[in-house]
Amino acid sequence: MTNPAEIGTWDPVWDWIFRSKSWGKYPPEHIIRFIARCYFNAEDRSKVRLLEIGCGPGANLWFIAREGFSASGIDGSSVAIDRAKERLAAEGLTADLRVGDYAQLPWPDSSFDGIIENVSLYSNPATAIDGALNEAHRTLRPGGRFLSSFFSDRTWGYGEGNMIERDGFVNLREGPLAGAGFCLFLDRERVPEMFHAFSELAVERVSWTLDNEQHLVEQLVITCRKEAF
Repeated sequence: MTNPAEIGTWDPVWDWIFRSKSWGKYPPEHIIRFIARCYFNAEDRSKVRLLEIGCGPGANLWFIAREGFSASGIDGSSVAIDRAKERLAAEGLTADLRVGDYAQLPWPDSSFDGIIENVSLYSNPATAIDGALNEAHRTLRPGGRFLSSFFSDRTWGYGEGNMIERDGFVNLREGPLAGAGFCLFLDRERVPEMFHAFSELAVERVSWTLDNEQHLVEQLVITCRKEAF
């Protein structure tokens, strides 16, 4: 198992996951609600620049581009980016897609009106998450909004592996994240400290059960914004 502290914000296990699984075709409801609430009333959607960090095969970017916004995305997996490009091209949609480390974003300061990430940061140690959040803050325009979601520490699989930092595990033996490399399950009490650079912090919970209600899967959906100057 690769030590996640040595690989920036991306573990090569995700190339294998993206090759072997076909999930991730449509955006989750909390992403749709966030974009609709914050940006649907824009006079010219093409001038609204939205970035997804850890975009995977492009489910959320497909929705963003389809709704007429200027879409950008970055992921460490070239497999995922290739699939995102293919999907968008098949429908005549475009996006600025990059393979890279989202703790070192290749865009200038204040580039985006909004940034999203959906259960991607959780696969990194806390130090890498901090770097990625700093980069999100840097590339947001003043007043820009950010949405992030993490699996909570109540999610099935927590504690079922080797803990290598607070709430961070490798080699999970069970649960939906088994076999997915490093996983940091977020304790609600850590949110204010983790997102300290942002204002208007709000947290909601999204949960579902598996195996006839035997197991819980829960996400913390965090919304915030960069201070307007």
